[in-house]
Amino acid sequence: QVKWKGKDLFDLVCRTLGLRETWFFGLQYTIKDTVAWLKMDKKVLDHDVPTEEPKTFHFLAKFYPENAEEELVQEITQHLFFLQVKKQILDEKIFCPPEASVLLASYAVQAKYGDYDPNVHKRGFLAQEELLPKRVINLYQMTPEMWEERITAWYAEHRGRARDEAEMEYLKIAQDLEMYGVNYFAIRNKKGTELLLGVDALGLHIYDPDNRLTPKISFPWNEIRNISYSDKEFTIKPLDKKIDVFKFNSSKLRVNKLILQLCIGNHDLFMRRRKADSLEVQQMKAQAREEKARKQMERQCLAREKQMREEAERTRDELERRLMQLKEEATMANEALMRSEETADLLAEKAQITEEEAKLLAQKAAEAEQEMQRIKATAIRTEEEKRLMEQKVLEAEMLALKMAEESERRAKEADQLKQDLQEARESERRAKQKLLEITSKSSYTQSMNSSTTALPTDLPSYNLISDSLSFDFKDTDMKRLSMEIEKEKVEYMERSKHLQEQLNELKTEIEALKLKERETALDILHNENSSRGNSKHNTIKKVS
Repeated sequence: QVKWKGKDLFDLVCRTLGLRETWFFGLQYTIKDTVAWLKMDKKVLDHDVPTEEPKTFHFLAKFYPENAEEELVQEITQHLFFLQVKKQILDEKIFCPPEASVLLASYAVQAKYGDYDPNVHKRGFLAQEELLPKRVINLYQMTPEMWEERITAWYAEHRGRARDEAEMEYLKIAQDLEMYGVNYFAIRNKKGTELLLGVDALGLHIYDPDNRLTPKISFPWNEIRNISYSDKEFTIKPLDKKIDVFKFNSSKLRVNKLILQLCIGNHDLFMRRRKADSLEVQQMKAQAREEKARKQMERQCLAREKQMREEAERTRDELERRLMQLKEEATMANEALMRSEETADLLAEKAQITEEEAKLLAQKAAEAEQEMQRIKATAIRTEEEKRLMEQKVLEAEMLALKMAEESERRAKEADQLKQDLQEARESERRAKQKLLEITSKSSYTQSMNSSTTALPTDLPSYNLISDSLSFDFKDTDMKRLSMEIEKEKVEYMERSKHLQEQLNELKTEIEALKLKERETALDILHNENSSRGNSKHNTIKKVS
């Protein structure tokens, strides 16, 4: 509305978002290439806002926490900081080394996609995602597939982290980057030397224009007595009166006003952190703890349900596999039975033929015997005829002997075939018995399978929008929660050590693919700081 002040518009945005930690945020606009923030006590249209319609304001974090995990209470606050810091890193407004960029990208993927599932998150699923600064991509001879492989390897290790947890891990890593939360302004000292002034949650820092990572001088908020400006001249008076007053000039009066706004807001938050929490903050933290505990219980309940469903599915699959196995065994037994029946029929037919051959041989043997008797009875008297007859008799006897032997052999063969037929029928009987057993097992397994397949539908399901869920947090619950938080801190220290080892390992792995000629000045400065063992916080302590 025309009469609205800055606070009216700001409060409307905060209510729409459900945001209570409003002291970190503001509404930003741009006027004549200079950033400005909407004043709460001034009418919106009285600001030097651009005249074109519609008038655009950006809802952004104006002040940053020293420790995101301790200070950011609401989940919506954490999410808004995550979105802003991620954009600043991708837009290269915050310098981030390559190995840390890959780790931060893996947490951003966890926050967006949830737990890694190789069946869902297949190769190429990150092809359309903007996850790494262009500077990092151009610095190495690596394809998008190679970057995705390294991001996915770390993404898979974040299993079990909810979106808010993944975003908080992202912020905990990002807050240690040298340019995190720093607002830079071009200034000149009394000698006319061009410098940069950095304003952040820890204090004021003076930089060389070519080195935004390492400050030359730092003034922590608790060591500053007074800050003021007159026209374009800005004055910083240290608490220690023996230290010279630091004066500098900015390009515009509007810039000095913005610097003073940021100094006042950051100093107020700096002092506020070192006092006991207000009643409102205590209430918010208590609600956040309860909400965290509730979500933890929900996740545990869902995890148990998921585990039970997976076990039921595994049992069902095992029973289905067993059923298929029994069906295969039954088929094989049935085929064996059919083969046994065919063998038995063949043996029976062969035994019948052999028996008939044996009868025929016996008949021929009897005829031969009759012929021999007839020859003896009709023997001729002469010696020659007698000799011939004796010879014929001898031959007939030998033939009869051979016939007898052949008849005996055929009879034995017939007996053997009868025995084989008996065994075949016995085998057929056993095969039928086995088939009967397998058929009975199959029917039992089918009944088990039908009951087990229905198991998942009978499992307890959890309705996420149920209004009946309530929690009674007693002292014992809070003590247990405190113990769990302490345990998480110890685990975090161990993870941090493991994380640093992983970062160093990735840095070594991709170092061979780096294109040295594409390194920016900030890359070179960061490598020098790393080789000296300098970090954001110990550097500020040294130059304070």
